Amino acid sequence: MNPPLYLLDESCRFPDPCQIGNEDLVAVGGDFSSERLIKAYKQGIFPWFIEEELIYWFSPNPRMIIIPGQLKISKSLAKTIKKERFEFRYDHDFVGVINKCATVKRKGNQDGTWISQEFIDGFTLLHQQGVAHSFECYYEGKLVGGLYGLLIGNAFFGESMFSEMSDASKVALYHLDSFCKRREVNFIDCQVSTSHLESMGAIEVSREAFYKMVQAAV
Repeated sequence: MNPPLYLLDESCRFPDPCQIGNEDLVAVGGDFSSERLIKAYKQGIFPWFIEEELIYWFSPNPRMIIIPGQLKISKSLAKTIKKERFEFRYDHDFVGVINKCATVKRKGNQDGTWISQEFIDGFTLLHQQGVAHSFECYYEGKLVGGLYGLLIGNAFFGESMFSEMSDASKVALYHLDSFCKRREVNFIDCQVSTSHLESMGAIEVSREAFYKMVQAAV
């Protein structure tokens, strides 16, 4: 039998994700304060969607990650990168990226409304605090692809990405991988498994293994 669902209070405490049985859902409630968000990610937990003003926090099993330097680049993507089709910028328009990501459909909430204004405000504050970062691709001066996430210790926790042109988000991911390799980041968290990420070299690890990786990195 799985333990009862954990309802968050003002203390910002989260349950041990390795003690929640087979469920991916860890807890419900809370807010998007910087303290709560950072504590969540330090335990391998992230907010996934909002329902009736309640925040749902998850720790998927298995977890998908990319080891920096092991990203697989297709021949076509390599050509796009070499030709510098997109202009790359780092932390130039974090708010623009997260707002673009808010329009992307995501498993668990097909309308994309899981990124509320409170969510955007919380992560924008983390960006202002130097914790959250964006990797952006521009075409003819327009933001057309990118991703954002949290850099905590030697771990990068990817949150979401978007693409309005072919390969734009992949080029952003390439720059993230290069950044993490230079910074000696241990892993890039991709949260849930997708065939797209698997084709680019992402691998699955168990929740327990991921939790140990997080503790070593943060």
